[in-house]
This record gives sequence, C-alpha cells and structure tokens, in this order.
Amino acid sequence: MLSIDIKENDKVVAMLPAAEKVFKTGSRGYFGTGKIQIGEKRYQAQVQLVEISSKPKPEEKALKDQ
Repeated sequence: MLSIDIKENDKVVAMLPAAEKVFKTGSRGYFGTGKIQIGEKRYQAQVQLVEISSKPKPEEKALKDQ
C-alpha cells in the first residue's frame, strides 16, 4: 500500500491510501479513492498509478493460459 500526500505550499493537507491493483487490461499499479478535507471544504479524490509496460504481451498471455 502507498500513501499519497496532497500538499499545498509544501504543507501536507491530506493523505490518500492507494492499494496494489491489477487492472482489467492486465497492467499493474496502484489505485486509491477517498474523501479528503482541505480547509473547510471536503473533496472526493482518486489516484491511479499504472506501471509503464506492465501489461502482459500477447505471447506471454498465451503461454500463461496453457
């Protein structure tokens, strides 16, 4: 699990957790969603980090399915 800091002028104003995820496409990464408060206002937030080139190539998928 990752913790994503949301900053305003170098001050952390909120934190959003992001868990490891394998996306429908096969790519790997992290995804998190939640409600955060910044000052007097509340926000719904989400973060998605996708590892570049993590999606299995067709030949790798074919070998895995056998």
